[in-house]
Amino acid sequence: MNLAVLRHHHIAVPLKFDIPYRRSVRKKRGTAPPCLLSIPRFRKRWPREPKEDTRVQDQGNVDLQDQPRRHYRGFAIAVGCLMFLLGVTALAGWLLQVEIVISLVPGFPSMAFNTALCFVLSGVGLAASTLAARRFRVTATITAGLAAAIAAARLVEIVTIGRTFHNVDMLITRFLVPPDFIAKIGGGMGPNTALVFLIANLSVLLSLHMEKKSRVVQELTSYVVITLGMIALAGYVTDAEQGYRWGPYAAMALHTAIGIVIFGSGLLARSWWMQPTNRAQIPLWIPAAVCFTGILVDLYTPLGVANGILYVPLVLTALWFGNRNAPLFFAFACTVLLMLGFFAVRHDEAAFWQEIANRTITAATLWLIALLVFYFMRNNYNLESERVRFGALVRGTPDAVVVIDERGTIKNFNPAAESMFGYSLQETIGRNIKMLMPEPYHSEHDGYLGHYRQTGEERIIGTTRMVSGRRKNGIVFPIDVSISAVVTGHTKTFVGIVRDISERVRQEERMKTTLSQLEAYTAELERSNHDLDEFAYIASHDLKEPLRGLHNHSRFLLEDYEDKLDQDGVRRLNRLVRLSQRMEKLVNDLLYFSRLGRQQLAVKRTDIGLIVKDVVATMELLLEERHAKVIIDGRLPEVVCDAPRLTEVFRNLITNAIKYNDKPAPLVSIGYLDRFVGQDGTVARNVFFVKDNGKGIPQEFHEDIFRIFKRLEKSQDSDDGTGAGLTFVRKIIARHNGDIWLESEVGTGTTFYFTLGKRREGQNAAA
Repeated sequence: MNLAVLRHHHIAVPLKFDIPYRRSVRKKRGTAPPCLLSIPRFRKRWPREPKEDTRVQDQGNVDLQDQPRRHYRGFAIAVGCLMFLLGVTALAGWLLQVEIVISLVPGFPSMAFNTALCFVLSGVGLAASTLAARRFRVTATITAGLAAAIAAARLVEIVTIGRTFHNVDMLITRFLVPPDFIAKIGGGMGPNTALVFLIANLSVLLSLHMEKKSRVVQELTSYVVITLGMIALAGYVTDAEQGYRWGPYAAMALHTAIGIVIFGSGLLARSWWMQPTNRAQIPLWIPAAVCFTGILVDLYTPLGVANGILYVPLVLTALWFGNRNAPLFFAFACTVLLMLGFFAVRHDEAAFWQEIANRTITAATLWLIALLVFYFMRNNYNLESERVRFGALVRGTPDAVVVIDERGTIKNFNPAAESMFGYSLQETIGRNIKMLMPEPYHSEHDGYLGHYRQTGEERIIGTTRMVSGRRKNGIVFPIDVSISAVVTGHTKTFVGIVRDISERVRQEERMKTTLSQLEAYTAELERSNHDLDEFAYIASHDLKEPLRGLHNHSRFLLEDYEDKLDQDGVRRLNRLVRLSQRMEKLVNDLLYFSRLGRQQLAVKRTDIGLIVKDVVATMELLLEERHAKVIIDGRLPEVVCDAPRLTEVFRNLITNAIKYNDKPAPLVSIGYLDRFVGQDGTVARNVFFVKDNGKGIPQEFHEDIFRIFKRLEKSQDSDDGTGAGLTFVRKIIARHNGDIWLESEVGTGTTFYFTLGKRREGQNAAA
């Protein structure tokens, strides 16, 4: 492949702006457009080098990329001006009746008036089409359209009427030039000239309105235009009339041929100006030489024997183009040249059909080659796309990717591998993979590869192994290696994906340490629970025994000696009885609290409404004494819970709501909320509540009331309570994976809220 083609692939492509527009943007904003357009999908994509200062580098790239495009644009404008001057000079020769200006050389064909007019219009259209302002684009459209219309009308006239009529040429000329001078000069626009102006101006019009799709079309058109002009010039040089005169029709003048070559060069420069900077441009002389040689030989060998081989290189030059449709365009151009070569000469009737058959076979062969090249380029594009995607994946993956051959030589080393092992790409490519291995892997690796080459036995291919790697500084670290084999032809390549697992190994070591600590903590907890069980046994038997003795002896003293003791002694003995009873209750509550955290919950689906009704029924006597009332606000749902424990929760909450109530008619309301929003904005779902109209609890005591044996005040039945009820409530709710809180207003009442976590029916929970 031509190195000049590859040279531009890594350069970023500038925005698809016309250069004058970019200059206007710079003047207004003060900077070059920062945005870059990616390479079109049919271009080859090459990796870009890392950028340290994107803004500075982008500015430099834009300047470097704009320089050749400015040259192409300037050349196209210069060609447009030359064509304009050529046309104006010829028109002046017609108007001033200066024959040498029209014919250039006495006896040579003259430039027709319409040909000069087309040069003027085409030159203006070519120059204006490279300018970005709207008025210039409109001007280019009008002038190129007029030139194409004049040429098309002339071709239609030649095809339909014949060579002796020049109505299109005379349409304007007869109003400006005397008839005798017209008769003296004679002739008109030749078919080759008309064809050039038609296809060239149509390509300009197409590029103005369909820029992306017209780039290759205009480039191919420029090759055809240059070739036709050069053939005419060659005809003048070799005195071969068929080069500049097609059949019996009007001939192409010498300065017309020169102007057409210049016109084609301007079109080519404009097409290259339209292309992105990294466009793989083929050297101009290659297709031009092929076109010129092909049609020149075609003109001198009218039968066209083996002329198709001359066009094969032109089709093959499509390989230089990024557009996959280029070979089809070239095949079309070659077919046009074959047709031009056929119609440009007189034919021998005996060989007429033989020549048609030859040219048909030639065209079919060219199209076959073009299709082969097309499919080759398409497959190459797909392979290149996959290669680019694979390269991007390899470069972007966080894991190290190392590619080696069958001898263990490193062929690829991605950036993650460079970061992992500390070696640069240049330090590893071409060296043996064992440079990354510590002992014993370093010594064993060559033997494994040799064994694999001899036997084909794959020990680690397709598996993931934990081995050790060695960094450049000599540090050995653990890695996971996954190796796969890729077979291409008769060669086999191994791709290794390497992951640094140093952190994972450290985590595993920490987990082992933590696990051993956890096992020690578990053993300590089991020992502590065992001690607690022993304490519970002692408390329930040994501690209660003296309490019961103290209580009984106090009762005996009261029974036997109450009449012998004074009033103060009796009072003190009664107090001793009550205190011993209270002490026994405290011990019982403490033992119950310890068992509450360790016993399993027997959960099942339970109707909360039935639990509340049962609690209210057992408290009927207390409710009558206090004139209290318990109501259920709405329907209570069924939940999965430990029914006896939840019964205790509602009994404690309802009892407290009645006992610590200063209203003459205490009222307790029990309900359920699907969604609860608290005073502080907190949100909860599936919430139960127990609400009273009692004294209320100050904010500073909202947490203290849940502490065991903590009571804010004594009730009228203080001897019956120990202050552990709310502690039991919180513990039971916590065992159900729930939470409890309250909202209260002093003097108005208190509302306790609690939730129950979700459990499966029949699921038991240990402490």
